[in-house]
Amino acid sequence: MKLGILSRSPNAYSTQRLKIAALERGHEAKVLNTVRFGIDLTGGEPDLQFRGRHLSDYDAILPRIGASITFFGLAVVRQFEQMDVYTPNTAAGIANSRDKLRSIQILSRHSIGIPRTMFVRDRKDVPSAIKAVGGAPVVIKLLEGTQGIGVILAPDNKVAEAVVETLQSTKQNVLIQQFIAESRGKDVRALVVGDRVVAAMRRVAQGDEFRSNVHRGGRTELVDLDEEYERVAVQAAQIMGLRVAGVDMLESDHGPLVMEVNSSPGLEGIEGATGLDIAGAIVDYIASQVDFPELDVRQRLTVSTGYGVAELVVREGSPMVGKSITETDLRERDISVLTLNRGTKVIPNPRGNRVLEAEDRLLCFGRLDEMRDLVPARRRRRSQPKVQPLPDEPLHEVEDHSHDDNGNGDD
Repeated sequence: MKLGILSRSPNAYSTQRLKIAALERGHEAKVLNTVRFGIDLTGGEPDLQFRGRHLSDYDAILPRIGASITFFGLAVVRQFEQMDVYTPNTAAGIANSRDKLRSIQILSRHSIGIPRTMFVRDRKDVPSAIKAVGGAPVVIKLLEGTQGIGVILAPDNKVAEAVVETLQSTKQNVLIQQFIAESRGKDVRALVVGDRVVAAMRRVAQGDEFRSNVHRGGRTELVDLDEEYERVAVQAAQIMGLRVAGVDMLESDHGPLVMEVNSSPGLEGIEGATGLDIAGAIVDYIASQVDFPELDVRQRLTVSTGYGVAELVVREGSPMVGKSITETDLRERDISVLTLNRGTKVIPNPRGNRVLEAEDRLLCFGRLDEMRDLVPARRRRRSQPKVQPLPDEPLHEVEDHSHDDNGNGDD
């Protein structure tokens, strides 16, 4: 295959290792400076220029986009996707992981363990936010921080309030997060490639430093992950939309807590700690998937008028409980089951003889008017205020006592 590595640092360890691993396997590999692309929208189909010239054909790309060029870098990756060039990390996946708030919002929807986190804007809401995450000490994080920069441990509530107020006064967005005391100064980095963890290491802070980032002087050591940590790491990466990712987890008393999913994980520390050819594993995975470029499935499936994608939940007491997919009337109603989610297990393209259980979630494609009756009512978090029914007579005939003689309502 012909592989393009999108990077502004051709001499960086990770970039060099990926290029060498590709060349050793007989592939053609080129490092392409991300900011030298031109997104060509003038023709009848999507195209790219590089250094002012038409870009030659590539089978796959591997984005390694720095935070400083996120917007433009994502636009370049999106253009490759429109050109049906395979990438293990999509633009949407990179965007999800790059935004700390967005990534936590997404993970919390899928029952992934995360430290308790609050995001508030008004200074009057800061004390209640600190209380909601368990009180001081708390961790305060800049949304745009990387490599441990912008991460502060506040020892008491007053200091935490002052730090948040100071950062917000400089127009910074900050997260207030639970401090996991039992993992102080340590975290686990799992390197996910495809649907498995290919390597893992524990990062340990030095001295009084609570941040374990290697860039902050932390040391690394080999760690043998148990099955639960591996499952969470793979699931977190896939939920983000990433097939190559570094998943950072805290070892809490209640199991793994995901802190961050990194779309451009460095390879030097983890290859040094494990002695494994991780760059080679990444290249091998890309080569095995190059014929399957990422598709916007929802966009493609909803082109036909009247058809779309919906998630159906099999509730307790539903007539579908205890029946196989074939025995339900879904096919007769022109509805196909794409995946079945059962707890933390995902069953793609389930067979017709699969028996449904209560609380199964079915991702379906079919006629929207047929699925509308099957979609569960949206869960309401709070009771709605009671309202009075409309009177039988038209409103303009109902006596109105809410206005004064001048026709002005009360403020």
